[in-house]
Amino acid sequence: MTGPIESLFSLAGRTAIVTGSGRNIGREIAVTFARAGAAVVLNGHRDQAALDGVAAEIAAFGGRAHSVLADVADHRAVARMVDEAAALFGSVDIIVSNVAVRKHQPFLDISVEDWQRTLETNLSSAFYLARAAIPGMRDRGWGRVINISGMDGFTGHYPDRVHNVVCKIGLVGMAKGLAREFGPHGITANIVAPGAVDTVRDWSQYKHFDPKEVVKSIPISRMGSVTDIAAACLYLASDAGSYVTGQTIHVNGGQYMF
Repeated sequence: MTGPIESLFSLAGRTAIVTGSGRNIGREIAVTFARAGAAVVLNGHRDQAALDGVAAEIAAFGGRAHSVLADVADHRAVARMVDEAAALFGSVDIIVSNVAVRKHQPFLDISVEDWQRTLETNLSSAFYLARAAIPGMRDRGWGRVINISGMDGFTGHYPDRVHNVVCKIGLVGMAKGLAREFGPHGITANIVAPGAVDTVRDWSQYKHFDPKEVVKSIPISRMGSVTDIAAACLYLASDAGSYVTGQTIHVNGGQYMF
């Protein structure tokens, strides 16, 4: 990247961890960060081949990437991942908590195990990642925390997803708290809330979702793309977004205006 505008969006010399980066939004964030110059740590918990495919894609254009298979619902695994990333690339400067499970379950059908697993994966994982990465950010006087929320946390959106609604709004509260506490140390913490995005998904959990009907309610008149979400994350991760913290960027084509 060259020139004053491009340099604002450069991530050269930075290292980012992106959870859930084997496909869809997480993959696009990781690739976008790598194209902006960051070394990227890819994470998933069961599909090593998918992570290796993204790493190969990044290497093909001269980027740096390393894949780590780890269950982010396990705080020990998260701490090991952060240590591995810092040892390999020298630091962890940017963290993106993207991973989530989204079961479509009526409230009274949510077992205690379902509840706990959803909170561990969708919310606690972000706490574990921030807890492991922020000390190094604080020591260096620079860091970026980005949590991927969604419309669930602001509208309730669809019925039968109480556990996910709780997690998505919890990520917002976490970012606000981190922004207050660590702003003086050069660390920003923000939320990106995607709207209806065209991704590969388990359609058995989206029987309520009709893309053609949804598009009718979006002023932009299209589904979002993973690139739309990654672009918002790049803004927040780079110096371009250095004066933005504790905020939510809603990337939903105007379907909801907050």
